[in-house]
Amino acid sequence: MAHQRICVFAVILVWGCLASSSYHTSVAPPQDLQITDPGLLGSLDVEWKPPLNVQTFNECTVKYKFEYRNAGDRDWKVIFTRKLKFRVGFDLSRTAEAKVQTLLEGRCTDDVEVQSEWIHATFQVPLQGKLESEVKDFHCIYHDWEYLKCTWQPGLLAPRGVHYGLYYWYEGLDHAEQCDDYIQDHGINIGCMLQNLSQAEYKDLTICVNGSAAATLLRPLYVTVRLQNLAKPSPPEGLVVSVSGSEELRVTWSPPGGETPPQCLEYELQLAEDRGDARAAWESVSTQMETAFTIPRANQSRVSCVRVRGRTNNFCADQGFWSEWTQECFSVSRKEDKQLFILVPVILSFSCSLIIFMLIGQCKKR
Repeated sequence: MAHQRICVFAVILVWGCLASSSYHTSVAPPQDLQITDPGLLGSLDVEWKPPLNVQTFNECTVKYKFEYRNAGDRDWKVIFTRKLKFRVGFDLSRTAEAKVQTLLEGRCTDDVEVQSEWIHATFQVPLQGKLESEVKDFHCIYHDWEYLKCTWQPGLLAPRGVHYGLYYWYEGLDHAEQCDDYIQDHGINIGCMLQNLSQAEYKDLTICVNGSAAATLLRPLYVTVRLQNLAKPSPPEGLVVSVSGSEELRVTWSPPGGETPPQCLEYELQLAEDRGDARAAWESVSTQMETAFTIPRANQSRVSCVRVRGRTNNFCADQGFWSEWTQECFSVSRKEDKQLFILVPVILSFSCSLIIFMLIGQCKKR
């Protein structure tokens, strides 16, 4: 019994020693967390300094857990790093929030991760003007991966003679640039065409639409987009519907022109069924990445028309816009119509021969 007590005491003592060696190790949080605006329309610089006692942990790895979001967002974006500075994107119409803590792990903590307290920082651009003065119905489409067209409407409280400007920035530009090709309505800028944006693909493109008017403060609009998620291709080209020897319908087409990568496209194929006097109803039969589709003989007898459209697939984008439908509408003849089409020339030929034979007979009688 005494031997068992000694063993239990020894186990408790060893566990206590291990616990004291790890759990009594602590690390201070980073210092001087700051968020600054370099004037890049929402890409803010977040930086901090190492904790005061970091030099005492030579046998451990010091890392940082950095999290950031806009006020009102449910989730934080998380980065594990050994760096002390990051440039990350925020929506400047809302407060930017950031927090960071020190992570310590290695021999000095018996390979148990030790975390410091968090330190926090916020940043808010002074907002001017009322919310109703901000432009409305802002919308952008990346046409054929060649040019970005953004449009908007004046804010509800925007006065006459308002002047709008669109500014944009993406990683690789030294500074924010202004649109040089505006779309106007009665002298007011209501849109912008941006060319040569291939370097911005798969990056955050930050946009600001700002307005100015005499004696009136207008609220700027800040937006961050990804071009590939705004892509809209032209309709597919060269749509051909043919009938094979086995009476199957073979539908083929080609990718649209422009700069849209062919490997980034998927297609939707629709058929219209002939319902007699009733209006034809379109039915989707396929969404695929191939540029050909075969309709079995059993399913094509009532097909009256075929059309195809395309969009960026999920291998190249999170979302995208469908193109317009192909304009061609091919009428597909039924099998019995084909047989009738073949019999008509035969009947006409036989009738002509009979008439000629009768005329020759009459001439001989004379």
